[in-house]
Amino acid sequence: MRTFPRLALLLWLAACSRPVTSAPAQAGRGSDVRPGVTVFLRDSLSLIRGLRVGLITNQTGVDENGRSTVDLLHAAAPTVRAELVALFSPEHGIRGTEDRQFVESGRDTRTGLPVHSLYTSAAIPPPDSLLAGIEVLVIDLFDIGTRTWTYVGTTLYAIRAAARLGMRVVVLDRPNPLTGARAEGPLLDSVLANPLDPAPGRPGRAYALYPMPLRHGLTMGELARWLDAELALGADLHVVGVQGWTRSMWWDETPIPWVRPSPNIPTLTSALLYPALVAFEGSNVSVGRGTDAAFTRFGAPWLDAKAVAEALEDRGLAGVRFVAEHFTPDRPGDNKYPGRRLPGVRMDVLDRDRLQVARVGAAILGVLGQTHGDSLRLTDASFDLRWGAPADRVRLLAGDDPDAVIDRWLGEVVRWQQRVRPYLLYR
Repeated sequence: MRTFPRLALLLWLAACSRPVTSAPAQAGRGSDVRPGVTVFLRDSLSLIRGLRVGLITNQTGVDENGRSTVDLLHAAAPTVRAELVALFSPEHGIRGTEDRQFVESGRDTRTGLPVHSLYTSAAIPPPDSLLAGIEVLVIDLFDIGTRTWTYVGTTLYAIRAAARLGMRVVVLDRPNPLTGARAEGPLLDSVLANPLDPAPGRPGRAYALYPMPLRHGLTMGELARWLDAELALGADLHVVGVQGWTRSMWWDETPIPWVRPSPNIPTLTSALLYPALVAFEGSNVSVGRGTDAAFTRFGAPWLDAKAVAEALEDRGLAGVRFVAEHFTPDRPGDNKYPGRRLPGVRMDVLDRDRLQVARVGAAILGVLGQTHGDSLRLTDASFDLRWGAPADRVRLLAGDDPDAVIDRWLGEVVRWQQRVRPYLLYR
């Protein structure tokens, strides 16, 4: 069992905005939480009064009763002499079922509105040609609470387009599913970050926008406010906040239904463990795509699952248990080992409030490097863009203590939290 150096412990405690607790969710806690779309329809429709509206959303855009933002806004717009004229969809498409590049545009079957895809080989901004005739952009997208999520890039690109065209943009906020109480992990190296729109010869990096922690602890609305100010976009930006949400609340402590934000995030547990495994997308390790529990397990044909699980258990990581198992990916989107029964390791969350997912990810890389250095293959650029810090990869594969690698980031995380504090909307 490791022990924190005193300074690292103090910095970590400062980084957490509430005491660690293992108490179960309180019955009825957060029952009055309402997402931004509900607040918008109730008291902020004046933001679109008399205007032609474009809506960027997908299947995650629902109210507390599971009703689609598309349907709700389409019905409500005429009451303020507004008109919803076009829909725009991010990665995975308007219904969140696509796990591939070049998602097609189309037409919404319920409203008949055109749906313009904002995902080709990667996320793209809404083209000026498609924004012609639109006077306000409304954005209702779910952020998973992890730096690598492309919906944040889609939101940033849309805000920049709106600012360039002098168009109002309204972000309908949603809770951070992992709470807003903790930020952790490496900050994205500024050399890797690219917040600019994609351009010929310069691909965009919607999943690697700007230096911030792997688990950032902000909502989409707070990210929008921070990026608009940090990048000096000067947008006519309006964030419609969530009613009744506090930073300590998990998604399942609200009445808002869980809707898969992508085909490979089936549950809140997958979302929680996603930052621990997302960097392994750039490796020959399966992260469970093609199973019913993606991002809660990992495996490979060459893995000694029992030895790896035992080595991870020996690290005494808080809030999680590692169990050797087998699983078989069925038509995985990453095409890793389809139809093969793989030895793997399952991660069981025992106490989500104590779990530090960046620490888990560092431990996994360190253990795999030590036990399977000859078999593990990393695509360095892909791994680094998701993990955020190439030096961490080098240290962990060289045998440095994973906890020491993560502890080096604690001060940076605290300083980042101080920088973004002016843009927070919730206590």
